[in-house]
Amino acid sequence: MAQNQSLHAANRAKQDEFYTQLPDIENELKHYRKHFRDKTVYCNCDDPTISNFFRYFELNFEKLGLKRLITTCYKNQQTDLFSRHDIETAAGVEYIGNHGTDPTVFQLKGDGDFRSQECIELLKQADIVVTNPPFSLFREYIAQLFEYDKKFLVIGNKNAITYKEIFPLIKKNKLWIGNTPMSQDLLFDVPEDYAQELVATKKEGSAYKIVDGIVKGRSQSVWFTNLDHKKRNEDLILYKKYSPDEYPKYDNY
Repeated sequence: MAQNQSLHAANRAKQDEFYTQLPDIENELKHYRKHFRDKTVYCNCDDPTISNFFRYFELNFEKLGLKRLITTCYKNQQTDLFSRHDIETAAGVEYIGNHGTDPTVFQLKGDGDFRSQECIELLKQADIVVTNPPFSLFREYIAQLFEYDKKFLVIGNKNAITYKEIFPLIKKNKLWIGNTPMSQDLLFDVPEDYAQELVATKKEGSAYKIVDGIVKGRSQSVWFTNLDHKKRNEDLILYKKYSPDEYPKYDNY
């Protein structure tokens, strides 16, 4: 049983290891600039050495008028994401701008799991959370954001709309889809070993695409947010009236 649990955990971790491309972040975030002035942003599922979320906010810190940027991520037991800083445990990064000042690396006592108490304490300090959280923990992740009354812009699987924990939030107008169309699937950077596995075991165009010779993981993903944006408030043009002949009712509809 323990061995099976380990295998399932490893499989979930592999599926969760999708890294958002910078152009996708730029194309979505440009619709929310007014929300970020004088705000603390927390990316709590991001290794700043490779995260494009951290890169985007660091590059646009002054333009957005941010007050503070915090980044933490789960420390994989097999790799040291912060080895260049001689840190043997999980770590995070804080950045306060100041025109080229280096980010400050700080050590965490635990493994950097977003559910850990020290990461929750950082979450309490944040105004807005922006990241690509583990899809396998999406329900728990969103529940935490609402528990601590946080504004957020995160990526999740399109199927999450149907989750019993998520759909009521949409129905109550507490959560909605971001600006990127539902019809547009996102491509993600993936680790080299997983890229090879995708090519060997999956169908191109379905599970992955090759762009300029690089394997990109394909996921039916969408942005979820509770930040208002212009597209959400566009008027719906009504051009005909309901006709029971064209749209009959059924008991199961």
